Amino acid sequence: MSLELPLKENFVSFCGVKKTELFHLKNANGLQCAVTNYGARVVSLLVPDIEGNLTDVVVGFANITDYLKADCPYYGAIIGRFANRIAAGNFILDGQQYQLEINNGPNALHGGSNGFHNQVWDAKQLSDRTVELKHLSPDGEEGYPGELRIKVLYTLTDENELKIDYEVTSDKKTIVNVTNHNFWNLNGEGAGSILNHNLKLTAQKITGINADSIPIGLLDVANTAFDFNDLHTIGERIERDEEQLKNGVGYDHNFVLDKGLTKIPASIGFVRADASGIVM
Repeated sequence: MSLELPLKENFVSFCGVKKTELFHLKNANGLQCAVTNYGARVVSLLVPDIEGNLTDVVVGFANITDYLKADCPYYGAIIGRFANRIAAGNFILDGQQYQLEINNGPNALHGGSNGFHNQVWDAKQLSDRTVELKHLSPDGEEGYPGELRIKVLYTLTDENELKIDYEVTSDKKTIVNVTNHNFWNLNGEGAGSILNHNLKLTAQKITGINADSIPIGLLDVANTAFDFNDLHTIGERIERDEEQLKNGVGYDHNFVLDKGLTKIPASIGFVRADASGIVM
């Protein structure tokens, strides 16, 4: 039996007064994607393996109930207002200190417990391959200043890309750091560990972290387990006795790309699955 996207009816529910839904996308090559407006999250992404069999490379659930009760609330979601950790949950902007919710040890993480991942977004399918999601975050929500509006477009291109476009505006000066939180397994969801995936990444430095995962500055990757400038499996050196591996409980770091931000897309590396042959 061929692999199919989750059923739309399995995502029809209500969180408060807002209705949750599921949207199906498909490109000309048969690439398929499912997106829900709960957390503006990617639920499923079906791509062909080296034998042409469709493989779901995104970890997720087949119904809205499992997302609502999941131990990790971030599967596939848009993260905001601020992805990653903010030390002690506070920051100073124009001389004023703002206090956020402490929800990860001593720090604030991923916009708080009611961040973008826990909101029902306004959604509209623009075409067979594009869905638009919008969210309004009121001034002061989770402690952040400014009324913030965000729009996200998910698009499947005929180059077999899952393209994510973000647009954010605020009526006050604020801080914002938005991302998508897909968990990937290129051998397919439920196919076990990704430690045998092969990774090559052009980055001479990482952002080092302390034991609370707060940045401490840039560190060279040379002669460490973080050097993927040559091809290595992800798990090849993950058990080394290195401070950064201990602090991140493995790899949970920002890699500083050699080319930085480029005006046009540029290759920065790839990851290849050992069993399916799927390459990202």
